[in-house]
Amino acid sequence: QVQLVESGGGLVQAGGSLRLSCAASGRTFSTYAMGWFRQGPGKEREFVAVISRSGDHTYYADSVKGRFTISRDNHKNTVYLQMISLKPEDTAVYYCAASPIGSRRRYDYEYWGQGTQVTVSS
Repeated sequence: QVQLVESGGGLVQAGGSLRLSCAASGRTFSTYAMGWFRQGPGKEREFVAVISRSGDHTYYADSVKGRFTISRDNHKNTVYLQMISLKPEDTAVYYCAASPIGSRRRYDYEYWGQGTQVTVSS
């Protein structure tokens, strides 16, 4: 069982930056690939980024590539999403999730956090 708690969301102007954190409980954090997803108003939940168990491999959605960076600290049981050059279309609830495999598909993720709101004003 893994419990995930996101933090770091908020209101930011376009062009600004935010860093999201996701703290995991349990001693099995390093056995999971970790992903970030987001769900904007009236939209489906979509993939943002994923990082491998060791942190050696990452993959990003085209819409955030070059602006977002996913990282993890297995000693702290935490995964991060650094976001720069934010755009109004990045406005969404951001979720972290844990998967036994690295995947872009939401259905491959077993555990989800409750989400944190990111709002980017123009």
